[in-house]
Amino acid sequence: MALNKIDIDTLDPARTIVVATGNAHKLVEIEDILSRVLPDVTFVALGQLGDFDDPEETGTTFLENALIKAEAAVEQTGMSAIADDSGLVVDALDGEPGVYSARYAGVHGDDAANNAKLLKNLAEVPEAKRTARFMSVVALVDASGMVLTGTGACEGTIGFEGRGENGFGYDPLFLPADTPGKTMAELAPAEKNAISHRFHALQDLSSQIAGDEA
Repeated sequence: MALNKIDIDTLDPARTIVVATGNAHKLVEIEDILSRVLPDVTFVALGQLGDFDDPEETGTTFLENALIKAEAAVEQTGMSAIADDSGLVVDALDGEPGVYSARYAGVHGDDAANNAKLLKNLAEVPEAKRTARFMSVVALVDASGMVLTGTGACEGTIGFEGRGENGFGYDPLFLPADTPGKTMAELAPAEKNAISHRFHALQDLSSQIAGDEA
């Protein structure tokens, strides 16, 4: 799914929210949920407005990194922006890989290496103690600096081997509690989106927006 370029000067800053991503699927997911409580707002991906440098994610929590990305997008565009940060939290590893999920093995985005390291670190951990969750925090920052955040989780366990061809990251190893016997990578996109941590975080944010507008 390609993203069309948009001339930023054609947008109404008061009715636009920039999604700090270049991922078309993430834009659609966020727009689908938030447009229900913000029907007059246009959602555009940051990548549609130009080639912006990614901010350095120096936070030690998902919230801090989500705010870093959202605030950078506000500064770059002058419009309200939303960003999310997410990762895998494994109880037996004291919360690892956490905010370092994408670069757990040292190289950002090396899914195979990250999964291999996770399995190695859990090699001696029995099934009953392999509990984990995907966590997501979304942050909405407007041009004046006002912040709203939402948090979501998808509970599950870590398997002993990867299964499935869908998804990315740790999906082949993660067995959601909501879909017994199936890894996240064995779910159809619609099934995954219905239980995902980002879905729950966006629902949380939506309820706060609706409350503010009531």
